[in-house]
Amino acid sequence: MRLPLIKPADLTDVQKPLYEDMKKGIGSNFNAFLTVAPEGAPEAGALMGPWNPWLHEPRIGGAVWELTKAMTMEANLPDPVRQIVILVTGAHFNAAYEIYAHVAVAEKEKMSPERIATLLSGSRPGDLSKEEGIGYDIAFALVNGGVLPEPIYRLAVATFGQHGANELIYLVGLYCLVSMTLNGFNVPVPERE
Repeated sequence: MRLPLIKPADLTDVQKPLYEDMKKGIGSNFNAFLTVAPEGAPEAGALMGPWNPWLHEPRIGGAVWELTKAMTMEANLPDPVRQIVILVTGAHFNAAYEIYAHVAVAEKEKMSPERIATLLSGSRPGDLSKEEGIGYDIAFALVNGGVLPEPIYRLAVATFGQHGANELIYLVGLYCLVSMTLNGFNVPVPERE
């Protein structure tokens, strides 16, 4: 880890409101995996994952957090589609904490171990619904570079509407940013319980 965890007592006046907002949002939306250093740890109460690097740069981190909240709290896409998109993106970049976190979410939502393993291997599971398959195809095409092929884009608009297609594209972009944050700062994965 390249940036130390920031204990709550060490937060600056600029970091404190962002920390409180992140902790509140994390507590209500990201509860399938470890996000805060546990009691008894040297940095108890410190935010982990991508939130710690964002907290180190509150102006930039605050903007990224606002985008994260919008993409999470105002999501319209079915959650299985979202999880597939996130896992495809995280696996593409081998972003360890992202994979750890969203495998935990997928398991909580009863995604099969076979499907999770296939997604993490970079392959397309054969049992995807139409909607899940479109999510996979959008994420796979975008993380592999270039313009999103027109047939995939049209199929996303026809299936999810323009707003849903937009959300798919933005979701891939957000999790590319999350992956870069995690990999750039070498954010570690907590021990699984």
